[in-house]
Amino acid sequence: MLAIRLIAEPDRLDVLVLPVGAADSAELVPTAATPPDGTADEAAALVPAARLTGRAGEIHTQVRPGRTPGRMLLLGIGDGGEAAWRTAGAALARAATDETHITIALPVGVTPAAVRGFTEGLLLAPYRFRLTEAGTAPTLDSVDLLLADPTTFETTIATARTTAAMTHLARDLTNTPSSVKNPQWFADQVAAAAADLPDLRLRVRGPAELAAEGFGGILAVGGGSATGPRLVELDWHPANARTHVVLVGKGITFDTGGISIKPVPAMKLMRKDMAGAAAVVAATLGAAEMRLPVRITTLAPLAENMVSGAAFRPGDVIRHYGGTTSETTNSDAEGRLVLADALAYAVQQLKPDLLLDLATLTGANAVALGKRTGALYSENDQLAADVLAAAEAAGESAWRMPLHNDYVEYLGSEIADLYSAPTQGAGSVLAALYLREFTGELRDRWLHLDMSAPSWADGDHAEVSRGATGWGVRWLLRWLASVD
Repeated sequence: MLAIRLIAEPDRLDVLVLPVGAADSAELVPTAATPPDGTADEAAALVPAARLTGRAGEIHTQVRPGRTPGRMLLLGIGDGGEAAWRTAGAALARAATDETHITIALPVGVTPAAVRGFTEGLLLAPYRFRLTEAGTAPTLDSVDLLLADPTTFETTIATARTTAAMTHLARDLTNTPSSVKNPQWFADQVAAAAADLPDLRLRVRGPAELAAEGFGGILAVGGGSATGPRLVELDWHPANARTHVVLVGKGITFDTGGISIKPVPAMKLMRKDMAGAAAVVAATLGAAEMRLPVRITTLAPLAENMVSGAAFRPGDVIRHYGGTTSETTNSDAEGRLVLADALAYAVQQLKPDLLLDLATLTGANAVALGKRTGALYSENDQLAADVLAAAEAAGESAWRMPLHNDYVEYLGSEIADLYSAPTQGAGSVLAALYLREFTGELRDRWLHLDMSAPSWADGDHAEVSRGATGWGVRWLLRWLASVD
């Protein structure tokens, strides 16, 4: 990962970056450390001459042959807020791929939020996932942040670095092809990552334990695969924790749709159907590394939804953990079946203060909110507001959706407690209502995020790279840091 230093005096100056703000008009922003002689005046003159706007991410390059620095970049930082700085950092990382080292002079009075945003943008934008050595890797390997007191933002940089590293992990897990990734492989990756953090406790249940304890939903969905399902339980329990949060993430390592098989175009990217599990696991690892004072138990129900003689069928009745039964109306609505088990287990055995689940659950999420926004459901106004605030600060968009109680009648089955996937429309809402049935006494302290759409990007934008986005890691870490 890119090396970032905080310095008061540059020891090398190949490329100098100076910030340009967009107030009433674009102007060079005064910096905390004085740039080399003449560069500030030269940059100030360039702003109007180059017709710069100062919008976040705008970059103008000035070549200076025979002088130091040899190149000067004017970087738009917009309104100077965290989101603008994050966009600026991402744009700079992409624009400077032919450089090996750059130095940016930070503004007078720059805030920790701005530094965090800029650092996250720098670290996240260059991400690429490849299983081959072909292709040219970016050459930029170090960035110096020039400011008056380098010690001011050491913690901020460390937090941003952990956040970016965990987002990279979630992206790696999600991008990995399903020819490599199955439930056991995913569980092994969690075990390897957790081994570096000795205060974490890990338990992985295999098919025999799942059967003995009654996890019928996980077993049904994973029954058609040659690789059996798993339930990963990861626990971070610091001594000073006053609040216990359970995070649940959908972990379908590949989804054919089962007997209700998907068409090929819809199936091709179904390696991403475990992005919720990747997000909650990565956020828990990040919280442990940052030593956040909140207890976190993460549950990742893992299964591969395949077609075979052992696959579950539409019309089957599944008995979930705790005894509630579901009549399966569509084997392609499998994610809610594994989540139901995990939610019921969390309520009955773990008894947390707060319960959150993240899932690439429905295509209806994208129909309602587009490709970059998750659908949030909760009856708890404060919890919803806190999560939405964390998501906005992190640059991960979410929108609160209604839980219409008059739709609950659509969940009724003649032969079981619930239909798994009613057909009356409002697919994301009905999926959330179904999950709510398994939250028991924690119904008013539960939050669900349908993240199918923002878990994957068709192209680069801002700090997001094409492919798996790692959506959820950044807002989860911010929110968990705020939990009292």
